[in-house]
Amino acid sequence: MDFSNFLLMQHEIGLIAVFLILFFCDVVGSKDKKWFYPLACVLFAGLTVVSFFLKPHGEAFGGMFVATEMTGFMKSLLNAATFMVFLQTYKWLNSKEVRDKRFEYFTITLITLLGMYMMISAGNFMMLYIGMEMASLPLATLAAFNKHQQKSAEAGVKFVMISALSSAVMLFGLSFLYGATGTFYFTDMAAAIAASPIVLVGLVFFFGGLGFKLSLVPFHLWTADVYEGAPTSVTAYLSVVSKGAAAFALLFALFKVFGNILGIWQGIVWGLSVVTITLGNLFALRQSDIKRFFAFSSISQAGYIVLGIIANNPMGITATVFYVLVYVFSNLAAFAVISAVENENGGDTSIAAFNGLSKSNPKLALLMMLAVFSLGGIPFFAGFFSKFFIFMSAASAGFYVLVFIALLNTVISLYYYLMIVKAMYINKPEDQSVGTFRTDTYSRISMVICFAGILAVGIVSCIYTYINGLALI
Repeated sequence: MDFSNFLLMQHEIGLIAVFLILFFCDVVGSKDKKWFYPLACVLFAGLTVVSFFLKPHGEAFGGMFVATEMTGFMKSLLNAATFMVFLQTYKWLNSKEVRDKRFEYFTITLITLLGMYMMISAGNFMMLYIGMEMASLPLATLAAFNKHQQKSAEAGVKFVMISALSSAVMLFGLSFLYGATGTFYFTDMAAAIAASPIVLVGLVFFFGGLGFKLSLVPFHLWTADVYEGAPTSVTAYLSVVSKGAAAFALLFALFKVFGNILGIWQGIVWGLSVVTITLGNLFALRQSDIKRFFAFSSISQAGYIVLGIIANNPMGITATVFYVLVYVFSNLAAFAVISAVENENGGDTSIAAFNGLSKSNPKLALLMMLAVFSLGGIPFFAGFFSKFFIFMSAASAGFYVLVFIALLNTVISLYYYLMIVKAMYINKPEDQSVGTFRTDTYSRISMVICFAGILAVGIVSCIYTYINGLALI
């Protein structure tokens, strides 16, 4: 047997090694396992750091698995986001309800991450589908992790149903593409594909399947209910890591396979982007629960992400990856504050719970303000630069009207993001508002990382230059 194929799967092997170590420690360790959480965080932190130095390049298993420096960077970025989510779970995982399920939480999350790795490195649509299933089904378990809470159980059921539907839609589309080209391999399909009714139908259904994962309108209806019902750390993982992996998978599939029918899928992306950004913004204006608020915010952000995809050039790839990088820091900063407030006030996630936060917890209020400013694209935070590069990439391909509509929507998004700032800095505290409290050390580490990212990523130009260099390879 030729083991050289496995040498290209360095990120995957590292992740499996962490999984096996945690499994062994859970089996042989003491019953209380107070040491399990710090061990898991240390192991995954080591994997995250090492992953940025891994640079596999080549194809394995007959072209089904493709490793490049760009795919390696994407996986490392997902690792970093997952690590920050782990840091934010300390208080929740030590609560009475889930204390005995810490091992399950970490291992299930690692399995989903492995599936996302497969999606990113797929060189074959069957590999992409298997990776999507590996990532999706365990996510339903995570959404229902607080099984004694009705909303969490409901979130798990809804996610299972939506995952099954999206998988069926994608497979239906792939069957048409296979019928038209006779292959599932990206390179072979790209050479054989041509504009025809059967290809168009296959493309639309394939796009619909990944559209569910990205929460693009009209495939977004599950998002708010699942985000609200799932544990906050799981919501953060869904909104950042899962969405980032889906964006990367869609980017590679369109870029590598459908170049011959560029005009067709660019029109689809154009329409979905406009509708997604607009409806996400309008529905965010109406929310009183902050997790539902950020659910519609993430829908809008997905619309901005596909602006980079529509360019179909190295500039678009760079802008998309950079946007996801900034989105990781900004969104996880917001969810770190949400998680801290929720843990302190007994699970209340209403926006009213943040009234007067600047007086009771000024540092948390400052971090949340920076996060929403970055998400809104206010200068000179990282989010401003990520939106600028996304707009530039779309404009470089001639989509000036699309960029103009996105700019108008950015103004709308500033309004509802400032509603959070108003609640923290202007509104008077209410009965459900939290008092002064101190967050745990792990969460503070995550907040410091996010704070530094929001301020530095857009200013330190070598980061964008490095990503752009990978896109040109």
